[in-house]
Amino acid sequence: MEQQKYADLKLGERGAIISIIAYLCLSALKLMIGYTADSEALKADGLNNATDIVASIAVLIGLRLSQKPADQDHPYGHWKAETVASLLASFIMMAVGLQVLYGAAMSVFEGKQESPDLISAWTGVFCAVIMYFVYRYNKKLGEKIKSQAVIAAAKDNLSDAWVSIGIAVGIIGSQFSLPWLDPLAAVVVGFLICKTAWDIFREASHHLTDGFDEQEIQAFKETTLSLYGVKGVKEIKARNYGNNTVVDIVILVNSNLDIRDAHDISTKVENILMNKHDVYNVHVHVEPN
Repeated sequence: MEQQKYADLKLGERGAIISIIAYLCLSALKLMIGYTADSEALKADGLNNATDIVASIAVLIGLRLSQKPADQDHPYGHWKAETVASLLASFIMMAVGLQVLYGAAMSVFEGKQESPDLISAWTGVFCAVIMYFVYRYNKKLGEKIKSQAVIAAAKDNLSDAWVSIGIAVGIIGSQFSLPWLDPLAAVVVGFLICKTAWDIFREASHHLTDGFDEQEIQAFKETTLSLYGVKGVKEIKARNYGNNTVVDIVILVNSNLDIRDAHDISTKVENILMNKHDVYNVHVHVEPN
């Protein structure tokens, strides 16, 4: 199972690399057209994609570091490297988002006199289509290898596609004697960058502090109690190592059972949690009841 996990991480790199290439091309295109057509919104979207490059590189580095086997300093492996990289990426994204917000807000208050060239709107539509196809690819890949990082990247791809559509709408609207719609759209992009950064920070910090979904823990408990021989669950905990779930559980069994029978029950608990809930590792402690 561990070899399969490493193989999945290797495959997940492909999605990160495709995202990096797409963001590099689209960011350069948006910034070039944004400055040429004098569109604050498209320039902001270009900077947004620049932060996505950093985030995708962080995911790629995290995926590669996570593949390192356990060593003396990391007896549980390097699975959390991906989460740490995401945390660092969120800081960079927040800094860029605040910068975009400041610049866009200043443009709104100063009052823009001319609307941007319409080519900036068509650029936004073109980029939205490209990002939608990248989203479809990463979504399919993430579901195949069950990678939270790749699935999260796919959601970011889809968000970027919608942002580009919104930018195009704002630019087209600015053509109807409403030039302030363009910098206003840039303000919206700035808020979206900050929101994405906050969401990534919140999820990464939640995992690093061993936070876990209570509903999933309840599902683990119900599955365990359904096994013949398990009389109760005294305690159950779960945590994440990267994309891997580790469960610690204390089960109650009949006090008259011998050691071999109790061990067989604990093995059944391990197997059903690993097979049914895709848990990476299960630590079972047996107590008599």
